[in-house]
Amino acid sequence: MKKEIKTKKEAWLHAVRLRTLPLALASIFAGSFLAAWQESFRWEILVLASLTTIFLQILSNLSNDYGDTVHGADSAERQGPVRAVQSGLISLPEMKRAMYLFGVLSLFSGLLLLFVAVQDWKLFALFLGLGLAAIWAAITYTSGSNPYGYAGLGDISVFVFFGLLGVLGTFFLHTLSFEPMTVIIAISLGCFSTAVLNINNIRDIESDEKAGKRSIPVRIGRQKAIQYNWVLIMSGNFWLIAFTTTTREWYTLLAFLAYFLMLKVGVGVQKAKNSAETDPCLKKMAMSTLLWVILFGIGLLV
Repeated sequence: MKKEIKTKKEAWLHAVRLRTLPLALASIFAGSFLAAWQESFRWEILVLASLTTIFLQILSNLSNDYGDTVHGADSAERQGPVRAVQSGLISLPEMKRAMYLFGVLSLFSGLLLLFVAVQDWKLFALFLGLGLAAIWAAITYTSGSNPYGYAGLGDISVFVFFGLLGVLGTFFLHTLSFEPMTVIIAISLGCFSTAVLNINNIRDIESDEKAGKRSIPVRIGRQKAIQYNWVLIMSGNFWLIAFTTTTREWYTLLAFLAYFLMLKVGVGVQKAKNSAETDPCLKKMAMSTLLWVILFGIGLLV
C-alpha cells in the first residue's frame, strides 16, 4: 500500500530519496579506503567527492521523478512508492528548477574537487569531461526525448558510474596514480549497485512495461531478473575473494559479514509476491553495500 504524501516538504523528501544516498557514497568510500591502503588518503578529496556524488545522486533522483511522470511510468497504476510530481504537490516546472539547481551544485562541487586534486590541465580536462558525462547520465536516464533508461541501458550506466568510475576515479584523485587491484573492487561495487537498480526495476516491472520502459526485468521477465540478481550478488563477492587471494589482505574477508545480509536480500526478492514486498529489499541492498565497503575498508587497513 502506498504511503500518502500530505505536504510539500514530504513530497520533496520523497523526490530526493534519502535511502539512495548510502549507495552513492559506497564507491567514494571504497576508493578512499583503497587510497589509504596505498598511504595516499586525503580528507579534502573524500569530503568533496562525497558532496559531489550526493548532489549527482539527488539530481538523478529528481530527474527520474520528472522523467517517469512525463513518460507515464509514474502513473496512478504504479505500485511502488508515490513520486513527488505524481502526488500533485510539486509541479513539473518546480521539479525542473530543482534539477537545474542540483546540476549547478554538482558542477560547482566537482570543479572545486578537481581544483584541489589535480594541477595538470590535461587531467583536469579529462575529469571535467567525466563529470559532465555523469551529469548528463543523471539527467537523461528517464528524462529527455530519448531516455536511455527506457532502452534498458540503465544497468550499464550504473555499473560504470557507481562501480568503475566511482571507485577508480576517487582512488586516482587521492593518489594521482593507478593500481590494478582497485579494478577488482570497482567491479564488485558495480555489481552491487546494479543489483540495487535491478531490484528497483523488478518492483516496477508491471508499470514500466505499460509505459514502454524496457528495463532488463521487462525484457527478460521477473524470474530471470531474479536469477540475474543472484548473479550480481554472487559476482560482487567473488571479486572480493579474487582481491583477497591476490593481495594477501586476508582481513578484507570481514566484508563477508555483509554478504550474508545480501543473501537475505536475494531471498527476499525471490519470495516477494508483489511490489510492496519487493520495495524494502531496495533499501536493504543499498545499506548492505555500504556496510560491505566499510567492513572491507576496516579489514584492509587493520
